Amino acid sequence: MARRYDNRKLYYWLMGSCLVLIGLAWFVVRLFSIPVAIGMSAVAAVLPPIAVIVANWGHDKR
Repeated sequence: MARRYDNRKLYYWLMGSCLVLIGLAWFVVRLFSIPVAIGMSAVAAVLPPIAVIVANWGHDKR
């Protein structure tokens, strides 16, 4: 049960960082450097599938 809680906490951290990256890239960084904003958006696009895999890691199928 503790491992499931840790996985959930890591899932929320990954999704939160995804939202922060998107917000910063679209509203702040794009004003200074569009390539950096695109890179941040690309990293943010990869985080949700990783977060789902981490959240379900070790989940018992019973």
